[in-house]
Amino acid sequence: MRGIPRDRPENQATRESLTPEEFFQRASQQQGGKDRATKEETFLRNEWGTRTFGYTSLVVDPPNGRVPELTAAGKARAQAVAGVGTFGPGPFDKFEDFTLYDRCITRGIFGSVLPSIYGNGIRIAQSPTEVSVTYEMIHDTRIIHLDNRPHLDGSVEQYMGNAVGHWDGDTLVVESTNFTDKTSVGARGPHSDKLKVTERYRRVDPDMIEYRATIDDPATFTAPFTYRVMFTSQPNYEVYEYSCHEGNGAVGHALSGERAFDKQVAEAKAKGLPVPKRGNGQNIYRAPAEGSEIFDINAGQ
Repeated sequence: MRGIPRDRPENQATRESLTPEEFFQRASQQQGGKDRATKEETFLRNEWGTRTFGYTSLVVDPPNGRVPELTAAGKARAQAVAGVGTFGPGPFDKFEDFTLYDRCITRGIFGSVLPSIYGNGIRIAQSPTEVSVTYEMIHDTRIIHLDNRPHLDGSVEQYMGNAVGHWDGDTLVVESTNFTDKTSVGARGPHSDKLKVTERYRRVDPDMIEYRATIDDPATFTAPFTYRVMFTSQPNYEVYEYSCHEGNGAVGHALSGERAFDKQVAEAKAKGLPVPKRGNGQNIYRAPAEGSEIFDINAGQ
């Protein structure tokens, strides 16, 4: 599913499937990527599945296959976290300057379900009274209760929400509420704690499960929308322990690097020299003594 865009290109309008020519182009690109990953790269950088799907987008509703616009509050939350994390420009002064992913806490439901560069394994186990879903990357496990219990009290919030499920014929329907506002639903900034997610798991053949999830968060998005992802088995695939904390230097290294840069800036100012450029290519610096004041080094401000 990695080759399928989240939002449908506008020139494909309401068309859910590729033309034969478009499909051939995608299949050729994916085969080339798989060959490079197998022969030249490592699995830690790129991992490819065994099938090519002819869908035009991961979003299937609304009919144009595009995530609806953010509300004003949603835009404000997205702007507040723009650049946060080890791939951002910094500055790095505290733990909160790093994402939950950097800190090995969680990727949320959709960070775990939507296709990524590697570690896309999902293990589903079923008993008469619950279903568990384990995600390979960041090792979250969700327990979905099937005994008609109510959701937790609204004062209890969880990164992955509180999941309650039931069967609708051959489809497992899961309704999740009680989310925090710390995760996102697909690269559009944090959702609110009013988020409600309705998931549908349906086995379409011995090797594939169709997964649809409807996101309803009126405090963040101007309308609900639905993702579709196919879970497809891969021969001999093993879901290994994702030992994220062991050897993870993201937070410690970034903080120590920031303190080293603070020292360089102080020394440059003391000598009347220009403020040095940041090593990550981002020429943004916030002087610690001045709190939130931001300097654009290129502009000399």
